[in-house]
Formats: sequence, structure tokens, C-alpha cells
Amino acid sequence: MANGANPTMRTAYSEDLSTMNERKRRSLQKRSLVGASLTHALHDGYTDALYAFLPIWQAQFSLSYAALAVVRALYYGTMGGLQVPADHALRAVSPRAALILSTILASAGLAIMALPFGFAGLCVGLVVAGIGSSIQHPRGSMLVTDSYGKTARGPLGIYNFAGDLGKAVLPALVAVLLPILAWRPVLGMMAALGIAMSVALVSLAPAARVTSMATGEAAAGRGRGGFGILTVIGALDTATRMGYLLFLPFLIHGQGGGSPTVGIALALLFIGGALGKAMCGWLGERLGVVGSVMVTEAATALLIVATLFTPLTPTLILLPLLGIVLNGTSSVLYGTVPELSDGDTGRAFAIFYTSVIGSGGIAPILYGAIADHSSRTIGVLASAATAALIIPLVLTLRPHLRVSTAGA
Repeated sequence: MANGANPTMRTAYSEDLSTMNERKRRSLQKRSLVGASLTHALHDGYTDALYAFLPIWQAQFSLSYAALAVVRALYYGTMGGLQVPADHALRAVSPRAALILSTILASAGLAIMALPFGFAGLCVGLVVAGIGSSIQHPRGSMLVTDSYGKTARGPLGIYNFAGDLGKAVLPALVAVLLPILAWRPVLGMMAALGIAMSVALVSLAPAARVTSMATGEAAAGRGRGGFGILTVIGALDTATRMGYLLFLPFLIHGQGGGSPTVGIALALLFIGGALGKAMCGWLGERLGVVGSVMVTEAATALLIVATLFTPLTPTLILLPLLGIVLNGTSSVLYGTVPELSDGDTGRAFAIFYTSVIGSGGIAPILYGAIADHSSRTIGVLASAATAALIIPLVLTLRPHLRVSTAGA
């Protein structure tokens, strides 16, 4: 009798349970995105804030420019070169443990640099901090992908936007503090910020490894191929961005702008870039990967060329628009990694980040050599040509994509 009298109650209970599970899933997604994004903002902020210390270290330790470049490479090279090993070593670890470990290591590296251990301490600290940051990129991206599954493209755009936000905020804060405090206390404050973030991640990031929501996406990518093409496109996209950034200050000076104007120009470009990271992930969902990359890269090439021929004021007006497309393509590309990962998304993210970081280090050297042997204008045009080269290349990616993401 009890069984016959309660079908409505059982249905209502089932619906309530389903609603509770859906709320729990959405809460987990939000926590994952917030935790990964805050960690990304902190680590990218660390990376760019170190540039503010380079002139101080050069004077403090009597370094040549070549030696200073080597010092910078201790962090940048470690971070880029250990992406794949870090992902492999920590793939069985929970997202929370991985992000906390990455942040603690990066903070420990800054703390070592802040202590009076001399030049050797500075070098060791840079390597330790680089190891920490090498963990963050593949594990943070994988956390977002695991949590959102097939709908991860937009959240990955937000994750990348958070990195640009960190690049804007933390270096500016360091630039304000350095004239007031000695460089070691400033590094100590940055390390303390990382420890605080590590504590916050205990409640933000999920304690267990999430796999159920990403299974369908991983399986969808298995056997599709095309990841090598995507990686080459990512490297070329980064090369375009770094090449143009190399020449932008000289371009502004050539148009009659002084050092303050250069600062404004860079700020306008970076503001547009941050917006592009957030916007173009969603653009990829609507136009498809191929369509959105073609639009952004064509616009990038045209706007780069336009800044060569416009006076100063129109150039400044164009820079936020250029920033949107110059940086925005990367969100579309990052969001496509899970689809083409052949089932091993964590390793795919690690390889992809290694490629773009390596391209970011090599490209300015190559574009600089082109300009040295011709002119600055030819160097800028070379960066625009690199963006244009991506357009036919991305067409070869279409057969490897699902119909819903390929684009027109």
C-alpha cells in the first residue's frame, strides 16, 4: 500500500534530488573557474611583474644586458620547459592540491629571492618560481575543462582574461611600490600574496579530481587529429603579438610620441587585449573556430598595417581594437585544445602552452633580426604577414573539428 500511494512523492523527490545535483554541479563549476582564474591572474602577474625588477638587478649585481637576459630566462625557460613534465607528474593529484602546490612553489621562489642570499639566491629563486608557474597553466586549464566539459570554451576565455588582468594589476602595483620600498621587501610582499592565495584555494578549488563532466569531450576529441596544426597556429599567433609589441614603442616615438605616450599606447593595447580574451572565447562558440580565427587574424593584419600609416592620435584610437583581435584569438585556440586533444587533454594543454611560451621567447629575436637587416617597417609588416599566414592554415583545421565548432 505504501508503494502504491507514493509515486507522486517519489517523482517529486527525484526532481528535488536532480535539482540539488544540478545546483551542486553549477556551484562546483563556479568554484573551479574562480579558483583557476585567480591562480592564473596571480602567476601571470608574477611573470610580468619581474620585468620591473630587471633594471634594479642590473645595477645591484653589475649585469650586462646579455647576463640580464640569461637571468630572465631562468624563470621564463623553466616555466615553459617544464609544462609537459609538470602535467605528467601531477595528473593523479587533485586540482586543489596542484594549484596550491604551484602557488606555494612560486611564492617560495619569490621569498628566496627576497632573502639576502646574493646573486646565487636570486637565480635559485627564479628557478623555483618558474617550477611553480609551470604547474599552473596545464592544471588550471584542465580544471576548467573538467568542470565544464563541452561548454568549456567560454569559461576558458574567462580563465585567459584573468591572466591578462593579473598582468595589468600586479606589475602596476610593483611599479608603485619600488620607488617607496627596497626591492627585497616588495618581493616579500608578493610572496605573502601568494601564500594568502594558497590558503584561499583550500575553499575555492574542488578537493577531488573531477572527471565525469569532461569524459564526453575527451572522447569526442579522440582520433580527430589536427592538434599539431592547432599548436602551430598558436605559436604563430603568439609570434605576431610579441613581434608587434617589440616595435610598438619605436612606432609611437616615430609618430612624435614621448615615453608617457608609449605607456598610454601599451595600456590601450593591453586593455583591448584583456577584453579580447574574454570576448573571443564566446565568439568562437558563435562563429566557430575557423570563422572566428579568420576574422580576428585578418583584422589583426589590417590593423597592424594601418598603424604604420596613421598619425599618432588615430593610432592610439586603433590600439584598443587591435588589442581585442591581437589577444582574442588565443582564447579561441585554447578553447579548441580539449576537442583536438586525442583524449589526453592535460598533456595537450601542456604541449600547447610550451609551444606558445617558446614562440613568445624566440619570435622577438627573429623579428628584431629582420628589422636589423632591413627596417623597422619591414619588421612590423613581417608580424602582420604572420597573422595573415594563419588564415589559410586554419582552413586545414576544419576537417578535424566537429561541425558545430568548425565555422563557415
